Amino acid sequence: MAEGNRTRVGEFILMSFSSLPTEIQSLLFLTFLIIYLVTLLGNSLIILVTLADPMLHSPMYFFLRNLSFLEIGFNLVIVPKMLGTLLARDTTISFLGCAMQMYFLFFFGAAECILLATMAYDRYVAICNPLHYPVIMNQRTRAKLAVASWFPGFPIATVQTTWLFSFPFCGTNKVNHFFCDSPPVLRLVCADTAMFEIYAIVGTVLVIMIPCLLILCSYIRIAAAILKIPSAKGKHKAFSTCSSHLLVVSLFYVSSSLTYFRPKSNNSPESKKLLSLSYTVVTPMLNPIIYSLRNNEVKNALGRTFRKALGLRFCIP
Repeated sequence: MAEGNRTRVGEFILMSFSSLPTEIQSLLFLTFLIIYLVTLLGNSLIILVTLADPMLHSPMYFFLRNLSFLEIGFNLVIVPKMLGTLLARDTTISFLGCAMQMYFLFFFGAAECILLATMAYDRYVAICNPLHYPVIMNQRTRAKLAVASWFPGFPIATVQTTWLFSFPFCGTNKVNHFFCDSPPVLRLVCADTAMFEIYAIVGTVLVIMIPCLLILCSYIRIAAAILKIPSAKGKHKAFSTCSSHLLVVSLFYVSSSLTYFRPKSNNSPESKKLLSLSYTVVTPMLNPIIYSLRNNEVKNALGRTFRKALGLRFCIP
C-alpha cells in the first residue's frame, strides 16, 4: 500500500549469492550444508559429553556448554534460510521473519560477546587463584554469571530490532546480504535514521569492545601469573588451559570487528558477506573442533562416552 513514495513492505528479498553462477551456488550449498551438519554435531557432542561425564562438571566446561548452545542458536537462525536460497532459490523472507532473524542475531551475538568475557574471567580465577577457585566459582556463582551473560541480549535485541522495523521502507525491498543484518536493511529505510545509527554504533562498541577489554585485562593478569611459574612444564600446563579459549576469542572478535568497524569506503557488500560468513558460519563449526583437538580432557571424555555407548566397559589408559 503506497503512501506517496513510501511502501508498506510485506516481505524482503535476500540477494544472498544470487550474482554468482548456478554451479558456484550449488557448490556453496554443499559446502555450507557440510559445515552446518558438522557444527550441529560438534556442538551437540560438547553439550552431551560435558553433561554426561563427571570429569567435565567443572565451571570451565559449564561455560563451554553454554557457548555450544549459543553456537547452535546462531546457526539455526542464519544457515537454514541461506541453504534454502542456494538450493531452492527461495530468496524471499517475510517482514516478520526478517525481524525475528535480526532479533535473534542480536541476542545470540551480544550473549556470545559477554560469555567469552565470562570464560576469560573463569580462566583468570583458575590460574591466578587456584586454591580459592572451587569456592569463588561455586555452582551459584557460575549460574549467576551464565544468566548475566545471556540476559543483556534481550533488551539489546528488543530495542534495536523494534526501532529499526518501526521505520518506513521505500523503493526496493532487496537486502544485499544472505541474512537480515542491520546495515543492509537500514539502507532500505526512507526516513531520518541518524539517531538510530548513533545508538547502533554506541551499542555495538559497548557490546563488542567492553567484553574485549575485559578479556584483554584478564589475559594480561594470566600472562603475568604464568611467567611467575618456575617450571617450564607448569607454564605449559597453565597456558594449555587458556589456548583454546584464546583461539576462539581471536576468531570471533577479529571477524566481527572487521565486519562492523571497517570504514564504509572499504566495506563492499561482497567483502562484508565473506566476513559475516566467518563469524556466523565458520567460527561456530571451529569452536568444538578447537576445544576437542586442543584439550585432552575433552578428547578422553569423548572416548569414554563412545566406549560406553558401544558397551565397552574399560577405562582409557
